Amino acid sequence: MYLDGLDKLDQKIIQLLIENARISYSDIGEEIEISRVAVKARIQALEKKGVIEEYTTIINPQKISGAVSCYFEIETKPEHLPQVTNLLYQNDIVTQIYRVTGRDRLHVHAVASSSDEMELFLHNVIDPLPGIVSCSCNTILSRIKDIKGLRL
Repeated sequence: MYLDGLDKLDQKIIQLLIENARISYSDIGEEIEISRVAVKARIQALEKKGVIEEYTTIINPQKISGAVSCYFEIETKPEHLPQVTNLLYQNDIVTQIYRVTGRDRLHVHAVASSSDEMELFLHNVIDPLPGIVSCSCNTILSRIKDIKGLRL
């Protein structure tokens, strides 16, 4: 598993934080049978190493009326990849951008407030991107598994 590089206590701490990032040091300590001070020291060490990057709120767009989530597989000409990445990065509808295997390929997630807004995004942002070799779009119908708190 992805946590194998950590000792058992750090693994348990991270699992508890993934389940509830607002859990107190005391509650973690009770759960894994170490002191609150030891929990705090371990969490601070994990933060310092960059294992824990941030604590955040995760919004489920499917629970918001009318929201539409899509992902795009985009392949560009090599010389256009930085520009395409920058244009997508600056757009508020784009929530995630991954550089993936394959020559000059991106996997891009986007969330729009409605199908009309997603269509405008396609027409005004995706269609005019420079140097596109291929682009596919898939609408996300439901979320079956989503391990929160991980950047994989």
